[in-house]
Amino acid sequence: MMTDARAQVLGLLADAVLARSAAHKTHPVRVGIDGPDGSGKTILRAELADVLRGRGADVIEASVDDFHYPQSIRYAMGRDSWEGYWAGAFDYAHLINDLLGPLGPRGNLNFRTKSHDLKEDVPIEGGWLDASPDAILLVDGVLLQRRELIGSLEMAIYVDVPFEEAYKRLAVREDFPTDPEAPSNLRYTETQRHYLRTCGPVERADIVVDNTDPAAPSIVRPTAT
Repeated sequence: MMTDARAQVLGLLADAVLARSAAHKTHPVRVGIDGPDGSGKTILRAELADVLRGRGADVIEASVDDFHYPQSIRYAMGRDSWEGYWAGAFDYAHLINDLLGPLGPRGNLNFRTKSHDLKEDVPIEGGWLDASPDAILLVDGVLLQRRELIGSLEMAIYVDVPFEEAYKRLAVREDFPTDPEAPSNLRYTETQRHYLRTCGPVERADIVVDNTDPAAPSIVRPTAT
């Protein structure tokens, strides 16, 4: 259920995105919704998209989850290896070439939002679309402020929750153990620790949202428009 507190935060986020969009007349503004698994990125993306559309914006939604590498690459270093996850989970070349690049300042606006079917573990053919220069891209996913993606986003929103809370949600959603230090969770926990340590996504984000309580989120650090 949408609470007043959540609606207020979504309204402020929409204000910031629209202000940033107004500064990019020749290509869509590309907004990344970053944060650990279980933080609520995808829900926030969908809700923010609804608010923006309610204000007349043309919104493109996408997820990094649709740009995975095949299993043969993802698990090349073992299913429990966080180094393997860091190095081989996501196909950043396709993410940039198919989505972020075409919608950027030197792009041709011909894009697609998926390159890989994660469930079937097969590449996706086709799906190309044409964007309007005044569209807004909302793309959610983990690790969106890696060095490989520097310059590919006009705005980054970091959705912050403690690991303990994130894994409680993942336990309900995907039957994960609730302990962040459980052996089967370390692939993701250690990846996030490495990301926080080496890329500084919280510090670099334009906006940080504390989503520990989804009914009462708060903007920890606002954007400068």
